[in-house]
Amino acid sequence: MEYMSKSLEEIHEALVSGKVTSKELVEESLKKSHELQDKCNAFVTILDDAKEKEVTDNILSGIPFGMKDNYSTKGILTTGSSNTLKDYVPFFDATSVINLNKAGAVMVTKTVMDEFGMGGTGTTGHTGVVRNPWDTSRMCAGSSSGSAASVAAGIYPYATGSDTGDSIRKPAAYCGIVGYKPTYGMISRYGLFPFASSLDHLGVLTRNVKDAAIVVDNMKGIDANDMTTWDSSNIHLADSINNDVKGKKLCYIKEICDINNYPNASKELKEHLENFNKTLELCKKLGMEVEEVSVDKTLLDAEPAVYVVISCAEATSNMSNLTGIIFGPRGEGDNYIDMMKDYRTKGFSPLIKRRFVIGSYVLQAENKDRYFHNAQRVRRLLVDAWKELFKKYDAVILPVGSGPAKHLDGSKDILDENTAVLEEHLQIGNFGGFPSITIPNGFVDGLPVGVNITGNCYDDINVLNIASSLEDSMEYKNQIAKEVR
Repeated sequence: MEYMSKSLEEIHEALVSGKVTSKELVEESLKKSHELQDKCNAFVTILDDAKEKEVTDNILSGIPFGMKDNYSTKGILTTGSSNTLKDYVPFFDATSVINLNKAGAVMVTKTVMDEFGMGGTGTTGHTGVVRNPWDTSRMCAGSSSGSAASVAAGIYPYATGSDTGDSIRKPAAYCGIVGYKPTYGMISRYGLFPFASSLDHLGVLTRNVKDAAIVVDNMKGIDANDMTTWDSSNIHLADSINNDVKGKKLCYIKEICDINNYPNASKELKEHLENFNKTLELCKKLGMEVEEVSVDKTLLDAEPAVYVVISCAEATSNMSNLTGIIFGPRGEGDNYIDMMKDYRTKGFSPLIKRRFVIGSYVLQAENKDRYFHNAQRVRRLLVDAWKELFKKYDAVILPVGSGPAKHLDGSKDILDENTAVLEEHLQIGNFGGFPSITIPNGFVDGLPVGVNITGNCYDDINVLNIASSLEDSMEYKNQIAKEVR
């Protein structure tokens, strides 16, 4: 009998009752990992020497999982999916890795990502393109592409991710699973390769909401090594899920959800928004109030550019330590400047280089106020707009993206500048540090699509309850990818 496609609670019950052993689970997960690697290229490293662990009262004990390759893992190759760190083996564990180890979790893979988390396609990792297990001609989105593909394929019940703009939540939508990033600072960022520190969140990809809560319960906690963490010891996410949502108030944003705003709407987009409208009706049947609200379109249209400016500026600063001198393969040259130039020129992909150029440009003294400081001001306006919504509403509910996963070659996808905000609005959850979760919301053309629920800071329990209630009322809980192409 196979167990990796089951929920955490089901697997734990089987372990405790003696129906299966941790060793057997590890063997099953490793076997499936190699099979998926041939199909989807989801892993940088498969840990064939992974060992079983003792089964305790902790639900995660003895159960395999996947780790995104930007989490520092002591003694285990950790590349950030970049050639600049292709041979890097850290000497310390990230705090969240330590916490999962304490829980008895068994890491069996390091998953492919977009290089250093910079990208939303899953195509820029140094080991190659990650393919969607539902349709290998399509992408998983990114940057947590390998984690999403492997969880969707039933390799294990969960994998870790990081989310700087939508890097957990959009891959979850494209792969038909759950993606959850908690409130900023609930999980320590110590040991995560930094992309944009004010936007980076750690989180998890699972196949149901309860599993996401269980994993984050074990990852979270205040940490002296990360000054942005806060004490969440009195918050018990999994135990607080009761699906009691009667009287909860949700809103959706007209400027994002109204089909009339998309004059060139594709068939996929129309079906996606129809699915979303059906979900709004389901919310009402569950006893929630749902209202349409408006947000200044000019402000919304500025959001993608704000993200690019701030994230690239922070990335340029964060990654200035990647010189090839301290760690990484040495560059060639007659002096250290030429060696650094050679290392960075050969090591980074074109996309990363472009982002560093943008970041350096907007931080130059003559440009800083016009670009970087203005981006910060608009970020504040967007966060304030969402904060105003949270004064009246428990959560904002919105569709994820403009439809199902995009084709890897892009030849069949209609690009429409009008859909930019629809594609990028999840980034506002990073601007404000808001808890945000994506769950499956049906299918379009046989491929999964998602819906997102975002709430106010520290209101994770509310967000999880709304998501869990919806999940239990739909048919997509614990689904495993079935190749349709």
